[in-house]
Amino acid sequence: MDLNLTGRHALVCGASEGIGRATAHELALLGASVTVLARRAETLQEVVDALPRGDGQAHGLLAADVSRTDALRTDVSALASANPVHILVNNTGGPPGGAAHEAPIEAYLDAFNKHLVANQTLLQAVLPGMRQARWGRIVNVISTSVREPIPGLGVSNTTRGAVASWAKTLSRELAGDGITVNNVLPGFTETGRIEQIVRNRVSAEGKSEDDIRAAMRAGVPAGRFATPEETGGVIAFLCSQAAAYINGVSLAVDGGRMHSI
Repeated sequence: MDLNLTGRHALVCGASEGIGRATAHELALLGASVTVLARRAETLQEVVDALPRGDGQAHGLLAADVSRTDALRTDVSALASANPVHILVNNTGGPPGGAAHEAPIEAYLDAFNKHLVANQTLLQAVLPGMRQARWGRIVNVISTSVREPIPGLGVSNTTRGAVASWAKTLSRELAGDGITVNNVLPGFTETGRIEQIVRNRVSAEGKSEDDIRAAMRAGVPAGRFATPEETGGVIAFLCSQAAAYINGVSLAVDGGRMHSI
C-alpha cells in the first residue's frame, strides 16, 4: 500500500490542538512537509517542534485568523507561491451551541465566514499549485451532523451541511486535475469541542458532567470516545496515493454511533 507522502507539502488548519494537531503529526510520519495554521504562533511553534522529521522534510507555521479572509488569502497565497501546497486540511472549531431558531443572524454569518468562506479562500489560494502538479488532496473535517443533525447545535448543523455540499461539488469539478476532495465526519472525540458540547448539555439538562459523558458513551457501540490520533490517521490515509480513487465521500469516524447508512 502506497502511503508515502515524501515530497508533498501539507497545510493543516486548526493545528494547534486536537484533530488538527494529530493530523499534522500523522502526515509528517508519512513523509510530508507540514505547515500548521492557527491563530496562536507560540503554540504552533510547539507543534512544529514536535513533528517527526525525515530527510527533506521542512515543517513550518502560519499564524492566521480564518475569519479575516482578506489577510488569510494574502498569507496563504504567499505561502503557496513560495512552496506549492499539495494537501489542504480544512479544520475549524465549531460554532457555539443553541437552537437553530433562536440563533441571531450574526451567528450564522460568523459561522459561514469561518467555515465555508474561509475554506473557499484557502482553496483558491492553493489550487494553482495542485493543478500544476496534477495532484492534490483536500480533506474537510466537519461533523456527523451532515447526516444526522445533532440536537442543540443548530448553527453548526447548518454550516457543516453547506461545507459538505460544497465539497461534493468540488470533487466533481476537480477530479480531472488529479485532485480529490473528501470529508471526514468525526464522532465524539476527546477534544476541546467535546468539552464544549458536554458543558452545553450540563446546562440544558441539569445533570452532572459525568452523567452526560456516560450517556454519550452509551450511545456509541464502541463504548468510548475517539482519540484525535484515530481521526488524524484516517485523514492522513485519504491524503495518500493509496486513496487516489476515493473522491467526494463523507467518511464517518464515529465508532458506529450513527444509525444511518
